[in-house]
Amino acid sequence: MSAPNSNSSSDALGTRVHHHRSSEYSRLCTEADAALLDDNNPRIRRDIIRIVAQYLDSQGFTSTKVTLYDEANVKQQRENNYISDVVRLRAAVLDGEWGEVDRICGSAYLKDKKHILYSVYKQQYLELIDDNEPQKAFTTLNKHLKPLEAQQSVQGEFRDLCYLLTTKSIQDAPAFRNWDGIASARERLAEYLQSILEFEIVGRESEHQHLRPNRLVTLLRQAVAYQIESCQYHAEAVPLVPSLLADYAPVVVPNAEQGAFAGHLGNVKCTAYVGPYAQLIASGSSDNTVRIWDTDSAECLATLRGHTSRIWDICVDRAGATLFSASGDGSVKVWDIRDLHKPQCLHTIMPDDGGGDIYSVGLNPLESHIIMAGYDRKIRLYDRVTGRVVQTFHGHDLSVAQAVANPLGNLVISGSKDQTIRFWDMMSGSCVKSLRSHLGEVTSVATSDSGMLLLSSSKDNSNRLWDLRSLKRLCRYKGHQNTSKNFIRSGFVGDSLIVGGSEDGMVYLWDRESTNIVQRLDGHQGIVYDAKWNPKRGILCSASDDWTLKTWWFNPHAKTV
Repeated sequence: MSAPNSNSSSDALGTRVHHHRSSEYSRLCTEADAALLDDNNPRIRRDIIRIVAQYLDSQGFTSTKVTLYDEANVKQQRENNYISDVVRLRAAVLDGEWGEVDRICGSAYLKDKKHILYSVYKQQYLELIDDNEPQKAFTTLNKHLKPLEAQQSVQGEFRDLCYLLTTKSIQDAPAFRNWDGIASARERLAEYLQSILEFEIVGRESEHQHLRPNRLVTLLRQAVAYQIESCQYHAEAVPLVPSLLADYAPVVVPNAEQGAFAGHLGNVKCTAYVGPYAQLIASGSSDNTVRIWDTDSAECLATLRGHTSRIWDICVDRAGATLFSASGDGSVKVWDIRDLHKPQCLHTIMPDDGGGDIYSVGLNPLESHIIMAGYDRKIRLYDRVTGRVVQTFHGHDLSVAQAVANPLGNLVISGSKDQTIRFWDMMSGSCVKSLRSHLGEVTSVATSDSGMLLLSSSKDNSNRLWDLRSLKRLCRYKGHQNTSKNFIRSGFVGDSLIVGGSEDGMVYLWDRESTNIVQRLDGHQGIVYDAKWNPKRGILCSASDDWTLKTWWFNPHAKTV
């Protein structure tokens, strides 16, 4: 049975033929998490290298295969030398024999390992600080650590190393607040160094085990089969997967309401999925609270209270452990939501200059920094490790409705009430490009998973699609309403569809390429502010002025909406 559409033919949309499967059956599939495969296990790393080498050889890349084996250090003599160095290095670190450590690190096998040298000299420097020898510490900092600054494990760490020269205690520096003494630090460093070296060794034991032909392609086919099997919807015909760069997700056009989430005491401005499999949904409301719901039952499992004004935006980390909320009270709160019986506010971020409402909050791809923007026209980059705003982006003439990082993590993209979209260099903070095409305030910006496309929404009653490489406008999507004093947002539904809210109370879905409306989801009794797609569940979740959330799915028995 074909998924229904209202304004375009099935040819324009492509084939969208699926059977729905229950979420209970989907849960029978084993979740692909880190517990299944430890990619840091030396044996697993050896196996991966052998499998990749086999594929390179089968494709005629013989020289590349040889280079791979050489860089992986598979020769017996090289392995023995590494193991010898590991033993000596561990003993020298634990004994504090820094002269011996220097000699080992200068060996032919270690002297080019800058990340190892940085870790070793950082330990030596911290011990000198702890022993109150600032002059020797200063020499170590300049001679050894400064040339290796690029190897710092977290952004801002080298700055804190310099700061230690003026502090009374190592714990005074944010990056080293967990320092628990020289002995413990030496043990951690010794274990860390040994693990790194062991991981770089490819032993000869597994080389005698038979490797089945075409092993890499076989594993990839099994992975794709797992993705298809664990999907919420099944195609009548076995699909041909066009790319391995993203998980398989069938093209589905939601056509029916699945669940209604009631409990907020004000309009619901935003929504986000919680966890890699979206077992939970979070929502932010003008009742000053964030609520967390069970996706299947629509039961409210937790209410996060603490803000003193409406919630404009929320986001959740990939693990589903931490939630971030942006509010009209001028703050961003960081919540630990691992235990929904006792959710905790870990931290409240309040800009020093008190810039008013914060309309947007998000994370960079590494989840190491928070991106927040709002009424004061500024975009701030907040370092989660050091607890500081490390970059501020100035340039918009009016308030910023939304700011996001591109998938590469080198740009911040923002949309503003001044009708512009700006692109900012993450490191320098400078504006590298500005687009002015919309005829109204820009209410949202979003990037595709591939990082090739940008979608913007505006109060000119349009959503626009841009090529991020050329910054040319590709498409314009119309038919919805977005003109009033609201933040109506839009987003991507896989590679084929665009979804957005509307002031007429409907959720709109457009075919990405033809720009035709393929579905209008009617069910809310007020403005739809936000709608987000989850490919794992195959559902949309919409947030509305009617105080509710709704989820939408493809029901093969439903009539065309």
